[in-house]
Formats: sequence, C-alpha cells, structure tokens
Amino acid sequence: MDALAGELAISRATLYRAVGSRDALLGDVFWTIGEMLIAEASGEATGTGPDRVIAVSRIFAELHGSAEQLRRFSAAEPQTAARVLLTAAGDVTGRAADAQLKIFLESGIEGDLDDLRRRAALYVRTLEGALYGPLLGSGPIDFESAEPALRALLTR
Repeated sequence: MDALAGELAISRATLYRAVGSRDALLGDVFWTIGEMLIAEASGEATGTGPDRVIAVSRIFAELHGSAEQLRRFSAAEPQTAARVLLTAAGDVTGRAADAQLKIFLESGIEGDLDDLRRRAALYVRTLEGALYGPLLGSGPIDFESAEPALRALLTR
C-alpha cells in the first residue's frame, strides 16, 4: 500500500479511504482479472445448456491456470490469497456467483431464479475447489475431476 500510495502521489490515509482495505483492493484487482477471463471464456465457448456452461468453466479454468500474476501472488501470499479469493474480505466469490448466474441464464439453464442463484453459488464454490485446491489444503484438483459435480448442479 505504501508503494501504491507513492506511485499515485497520495497519502496512505487517502488510499485507504478510497479503497477501504488492502483485501478490498486486491479483491477488486482479482475480480477485474476474473471478469476478463470470464468474458474471454464466454466468447470462446459454444453450444447451449449445460454443455455451454461446462465449456465456459473449462476454458476459464485453463485461462486461470495460465494467469501468471494470480499464480505468483498465491504462491507468495497464500493466506492473503485464500482470504481475498474465498471469503467476503475480497468479495470475489459473491461477484463470481452473480457472473455464474448470468452464464446459466445466457446458456439457457432454466428454473426458479432463487434456485438458480443458489445453484450458481454452489457451482462457484465447487469450481473454486478445483481452481484453488492448494490454497484450501487439498492439493491440485484437475477440472475433469470436478466436472461431474459441476454438471450435477446444472440439471434438476
């Protein structure tokens, strides 16, 4: 935060007033990266229904795995990364669930909106288990291992 405040030629107090906390700022940065990856994955995915949702997720997971800045930060500060990415501290999960609901709807997944919202949140948590297995203490989990659980959330 000191370096960023210096780069912006503002005081640390001003920076904290603007962003709230380091975790909030990191959450915004990670979410911005996530949005770009979601947009790219959504643009590349084909098909409809559950197959499209899975395709978006698979492409996203591949892009995420190659995001060097995320990998470096997670390796350097695993506890901070876990807190920011997986708790309300960074609000990444909440925003990801909203984005996942949008992917469901765009892909033609039908159902009660409240039910879809709950399934989107569970879908995101399941995908996070694969993406962030090492941060969660479960070690690497490949997308293919998570796919059956993800697919089960797409049908009633």
